[in-house]
Amino acid sequence: MPPFIAELDVSLPADLLAVAEDAGRELTRFDAEVGPLTAPFSSILLRTESASSSEVENLTSSAKQVALAEISAGTGSRASSSSTVSANAKLVVGNVAAMKAAIAIADDLDTGAILTMHRALLEKSRPEMVGHWRDQQVWIGGGHVSPHNASFVPPHQDRVPELMEDVMVFARRTDLPVLVHVAIAHAQFETIHPFPDGNGRTGRALVQGMLRASGVTEHVTVPVSAGLLGDIEGYFRALTAYRAGDVRPIIESMSDAAFAAVANGRALEHDITAIAARWDLAVHARRHSSVHSLKQLLLRQPVITIGIAAGELGVSEPAADASVKKLVEAGILSQSSAGRRNRHWQATEVLEALDAFGARARRRRPGS
Repeated sequence: MPPFIAELDVSLPADLLAVAEDAGRELTRFDAEVGPLTAPFSSILLRTESASSSEVENLTSSAKQVALAEISAGTGSRASSSSTVSANAKLVVGNVAAMKAAIAIADDLDTGAILTMHRALLEKSRPEMVGHWRDQQVWIGGGHVSPHNASFVPPHQDRVPELMEDVMVFARRTDLPVLVHVAIAHAQFETIHPFPDGNGRTGRALVQGMLRASGVTEHVTVPVSAGLLGDIEGYFRALTAYRAGDVRPIIESMSDAAFAAVANGRALEHDITAIAARWDLAVHARRHSSVHSLKQLLLRQPVITIGIAAGELGVSEPAADASVKKLVEAGILSQSSAGRRNRHWQATEVLEALDAFGARARRRRPGS
């Protein structure tokens, strides 16, 4: 039976407030730094944050698999006859939709917004769960039959609607330091556990919505979940401590994650910028050639088909095919599916940079 927090008096020691405020400023600084790169980089960071949030739940997938799943979702069919899209990659794409929804409705964060995020997350994989709060008792850990030996038992389903109204009132407050505000709202959401599945991913989408609503971020989705990956056990311990009445660990965990996310995000930005510069040197074409637009497209969508290239660039398929061939000749693109039907091409350098980002995120932080 978690307490209501809408009017919670949050009084914290000076050292904790200083850390949280420093983390918030670092997020804002990073958001401003990559602002000029928003065309490709906002999409890149959105996808990396979604993949990292999924990985917190042990839903891992390579950058290529996620790209193939996006193609499959966009066409309503398999990405190619010779490749199988993993189930985890499809779930990551659902998480991308949830993150997009969180940002789109950041100015109106209420219980309806949470239901919208959850629907975007699971409407394709678990449609029976979306559109409503859970109507059954759930628990974390232990066995499947009963909550005996569970590590955590959320409140009874009858309490969920009132608790969700309360936490969303808290989420709309404007009198708290942002990282403190976000950390407490997130921990309360995870404590309520309003859905049978998808709580962690929806709760981390709420984090992004709150960061956007507060103005801490304006341009990009800072990969805070990637920061959490460096100490997942510490993150789960912090949630447990919150349920026992101690807010300090979750604020520290979220602040540490913010610093780690910015460091990793800067490394990714450096990699992507270097790749773009190499491509500019490798390709010589007329100023207004669609080849240049295709290079930009590949930075945010590193696996493509001719149809996708034509649609995104607004050119005919023969013109898109000519641009693809030029980038293949320059060593930027390579065909990654066999045969002539449903062919797709990949920008391997971008995929490797995205996978390197994930590897850095998983690296255990010193002292964790």
